[in-house]
Amino acid sequence: MHGTAASAGADADTAGGRPAGVATTANAAAGMIEVLLHNEPVAGVRVTALDKPGEFAVVIPIPPDAIADGVQVILIRHRQSNAVLNAFAILSGDVLGDTLHTEVSLLRAELDMLKRAFRRHCVEAGAGG
Repeated sequence: MHGTAASAGADADTAGGRPAGVATTANAAAGMIEVLLHNEPVAGVRVTALDKPGEFAVVIPIPPDAIADGVQVILIRHRQSNAVLNAFAILSGDVLGDTLHTEVSLLRAELDMLKRAFRRHCVEAGAGG
């Protein structure tokens, strides 16, 4: 797979609530795509070759230990080259509240900065005109 493009898109599998998507990788078989949590293979992953060469449908059951306090990262990668095709994170517990609070605080600070800059611009434009 060296020198070739690799990617994976993700959607929600509405039937089962499992992440699902299409992985695209050149010169790979379905068995060459693996899904890892904590550097261990995730059980029950379905990888199915699609009609277009190099495209695979990937359905990932969320392991119970992925629903734990903190951030859990699930990697989708090419087994032979270890190239990461995609990854997604599951946030739960206290870290979720802290993360959202931090993001809102950062957005508020940026908004305040923009308001000050806009007011300063209005004052300068009014004084010059």
